[in-house]
Amino acid sequence: MSETSTTTRAEYCVIACADAWRDNGEVLASPMGPIPSIGARLAKRTFAPDLLLTDGEARLVGLDGETEGWLPYRQHLAMVTGGRRHVMMGASQLDRFGNQNISCIGDWRRPARQLLGVRGAPVNTLNNPVSYWVPRHSPRVFVERVDMICGVGYDSAAAAGPSATRYHRLPRVVSNLGVFDFATADHAMRLASVHPGVTVEEVRQATGFPLVLPDEVPGTREPSEAELRLIREVIDPGGLREREVPAV
Repeated sequence: MSETSTTTRAEYCVIACADAWRDNGEVLASPMGPIPSIGARLAKRTFAPDLLLTDGEARLVGLDGETEGWLPYRQHLAMVTGGRRHVMMGASQLDRFGNQNISCIGDWRRPARQLLGVRGAPVNTLNNPVSYWVPRHSPRVFVERVDMICGVGYDSAAAAGPSATRYHRLPRVVSNLGVFDFATADHAMRLASVHPGVTVEEVRQATGFPLVLPDEVPGTREPSEAELRLIREVIDPGGLREREVPAV
C-alpha cells in the first residue's frame, strides 16, 4: 500500500470518486469534472471493467478515448430512464437530504445570482443513481436548505411518491474534505470518511447543517501502488487533478 505522506489530497478524492462506481456492473458512467472523470477511468481500469465510458456527447469510448460505439440520443435516454446510468454531478448547494441546486442563489423569482439552470438534474436524480462532487467544501455549498431544488433529494423523492423513488438513489458525496453518504434511517447525510489531514471538527465547521456522525469516522481508503501509478502515469500525467484540488 502507498504511504499517506506520498498521496496528495487530490488523489484521495480520485479514489473516493472511483469507488462510487464499485459494484455498479454494466452502467454508463457520466462524470462531470476532472477528478470524477479520472475516477471513472480508474474504476474501469481496475475493479469495474464492465463500466461504460462516454465522451459526453454521442460516443462510447474505451480506456484510450477511442470510439468503441455510438450512443444515439434515443439510446442515451433509454439508459437514463431505466437506472442504467450513474452520474456524478457538481453542486452549487447541497442539503442534508441530498437536494441539489445548480440554478440560482436566492429567491428564483429574483435571484441574487443566476447559475447554470436546472438542466437535467431532476431527470438524472429520479431515473438513475446520482453522486455528487464538491471540490471546495464550505457552508455556502453544504446548506440547511437549498434555494431551489434541481437534483431531487431523499425527502423530496419520498414526498413525491413511488414514481419518484423507483430508481432514485444517491450513493455518495465526495468533497475535498471527505466522503459522505445517506446510510441513515431518515436518509440524512452522514460523514462516511475523512481524507488524511482533515479532522471531523474541520468538516463540521465547513458544513451548514448537523452531520450524522458514526461512533468512529474512518479515513478515506488508501490507494494501492498500482492505482497511484495509473493515476499519475496513465490517466492524468498532466496533473489536472492537482489543479482542481491543490496540495495542502
